[in-house]
Amino acid sequence: ISGNKVYQLAESWDADALSLKPDLLSILVGVNDYWHTLSFGYKATVETYRKDYRTLLQKTKEQLPDVKLVIGEPYAILGTAVNQTWFPAFSEYQQAARELANEFNASFVPYQKVYDRALKHAPGAYWSADGVHPSMAGASLMAHAWLETVKG
Repeated sequence: ISGNKVYQLAESWDADALSLKPDLLSILVGVNDYWHTLSFGYKATVETYRKDYRTLLQKTKEQLPDVKLVIGEPYAILGTAVNQTWFPAFSEYQQAARELANEFNASFVPYQKVYDRALKHAPGAYWSADGVHPSMAGASLMAHAWLETVKG
């Protein structure tokens, strides 16, 4: 859900995810957990993100032990909402997502690497006007990366 941080995702997780009893569950969360500390007064840290995300994943595996998890890497590219001040702090959120994917034996979609490669072919505004919400081209890029990871 656009704008959600992990704790907000958790509030509706039973109804929005677990009750559906999916075989595969893909999660992309983390940008707002960082972004909202900069611009929206959210008082949390990367450790809050890691703890809340781990709790969400543990609950998911307890209730759906056979679910295949796919964790998308939170990404940011320079745009109207993203500037150099995001780094290196935002990289810690990306690292936390990667570590949680390993911990929960989830597939990991390296969206930042995907976008970094794409920036060699077109400017950031082509992929995302603000640096966090993908354009149609960015969404297509992400879909292909997701499919490569899941089918891999």
